[in-house]
This record gives sequence, C-alpha cells and structure tokens, in this order.
Amino acid sequence: MLRYLLARAGSALVVLLAKAFVIFALIGLMPGDPVDLLMTANPDARPEDVIRLRAIYGVDQPILQRFGDWLLAAAHGDFGYSRSLHRPVLEIVIPALGNTLLLTGTAFLISTLLAIALGTTAAVHRGSLLDRGINLFAYAGISIPSFWLGLVLIYIFAVRLGWLPASGMPGQGAAPGWAYLVMPLATLVIVEVGGLARYARSAILDVLEQDYVRTAHAKGLSGMRVVLRHVLRNGLVPIVTIVALGIGHLFSGALLVEVIFAWRGMGRLTLEAIMGNDYNLALVCLLFTTMMIILGSMLADVAYAWLDPRIAVGGRRDR
Repeated sequence: MLRYLLARAGSALVVLLAKAFVIFALIGLMPGDPVDLLMTANPDARPEDVIRLRAIYGVDQPILQRFGDWLLAAAHGDFGYSRSLHRPVLEIVIPALGNTLLLTGTAFLISTLLAIALGTTAAVHRGSLLDRGINLFAYAGISIPSFWLGLVLIYIFAVRLGWLPASGMPGQGAAPGWAYLVMPLATLVIVEVGGLARYARSAILDVLEQDYVRTAHAKGLSGMRVVLRHVLRNGLVPIVTIVALGIGHLFSGALLVEVIFAWRGMGRLTLEAIMGNDYNLALVCLLFTTMMIILGSMLADVAYAWLDPRIAVGGRRDR
C-alpha cells in the first residue's frame, strides 16, 4: 500500500507540473499582459516606461524561462502577487478556500449521506410509493438549475418572509453567521443529491440481486442486517467513484451559487482572476482544483480496498 501511494504521489506531481505549465502558457497567450493593463490607466506613459516595466515583471522573457522562474519561487513558498488585489496570492486563496470548505464541504457531506440513504431506501422498497417519491425528488433535483433555485429561495425566505439574509458572508451583517449559510447550502444539497441518489439506487439494486444476498435472507437474517452488513458495503464500491470525482468540484467551488449569494469562495475567485488577467491568482486557483481531483482519485482507490478486500490496490491482489 505504501509503495502504491508513493508511486501515485510521484505521478500526481508530474501531472501537476504539466498542468501548471499548460495553464501558465494559456494565460500567457491571453491578449494583454500586466504591463498593458497598467499602461491603459496611465495615458502619460512613455515607451521607455513600458520597456522598463516589462523587464521588471519578466514578461519580456520566453515562456519557458518565465515558467521556470515561477516554479523556483513556488518551491520556496512564493506564489507571486495578485495584480488586481495587490496582495500575496496565498493570502487571498487561503480565506477563499476556507469559505469554500465551509459551504461546499458541508453541502458535499450532507448530500452524500442523504443520497446514499435515499438511494438505499428506494432500492430496498423498489416499485413502492416511497420509491416513486424518492425518484421524483431526485429527478427534480437533477432538473432544477442551481441559479434558478437560489433565486426562488431568496424570493421566498428573504424577500417575502424576511427570515434569512438575501446574500453575504457571516460577520457582514446583523444576522447570525449560520443564517447566511442556510440558503446557499440548501441550494447545493438539493441540486447535488438527486444524481447521486439515482446512482446509489442503481448500485444497491445490482447488489440486491446477487446470490449471497438471497442466501443471507434464507439463513433467517433480518432485512436491516442484510442491508447494513452485506448490501450497503458492497454497493458503496461504485458509488465511491462518483463521490471521489466530487472532491474536485468541492474545492473548485460552486460558481453560480457563490455569485448569487455573494459568497467569497474559490469558484468566484477563479472567475474574477481569469476575467481580470490576474495570472498568478488564476494559476494557483486552477492548480488547487487539479490537486484535489488527483487526491480524490487516490482516496477512492484506498476506499475500494477498504470496502472490498478482494480489490487489488496498485494492480496486485492480496492472497
């Protein structure tokens, strides 16, 4: 296991380096560089000023040299400064990452647990009225756009009833901190739980048709015990893949929800960095997302081996 994790960590480092170079090159190809943007705000700028500033910012160097300089500085913990916010990148990214974890992390945990519970219940009571109700709720969650649902919740609970603040972050107004979290959290949970619940239902149904489940019932085990000890654990194996892929989305933030509710998370920060040609900030935000996707894949492999010891980790089967 340790050798496998070290090998995956090495391959993850290679992927991150390749992704960093691709992002660095693509951002560098965007029209306008930091010097151009600075000069547009100063009509008295002279050509020699432009040349001097290009040398200071290093934008007159070849792309490979610029990337090498950035990589060397990043290895020492210096990820550069944000051009638009005039602060070190990490001072901006870390608070946004904390806000994202608070919102999308909580939504991810609630929606995952709720989806597994709903999917398992629907599969066990297949064809019943309860199954149809859960399927209806799941299809509604899949079909409703997050931005529309968010606006509806704002209209009902903020505008009409006045129970919750329409938008903002904890500490920005007179309302308690939890009040700012309720509507964006509910929006994300309703939108995310539907698809995962349907996937969980399908996975549990496949397990319920296996011979060992019928054998467990024939031995006189209670239905709840069969589900908890035999069905659920084996049914979680394919669900882990979907959950692991959601980790990348977790750290990238929920852009539409963050914009609607004025939540300062990674999704909104990444968009603003790209739209503002903020090279260093956009690069670090996108690399964080890539790193979390890779980490989610590694955690999924470990979870496979824990849920089902028959699954080999790293291509080898324990005997």
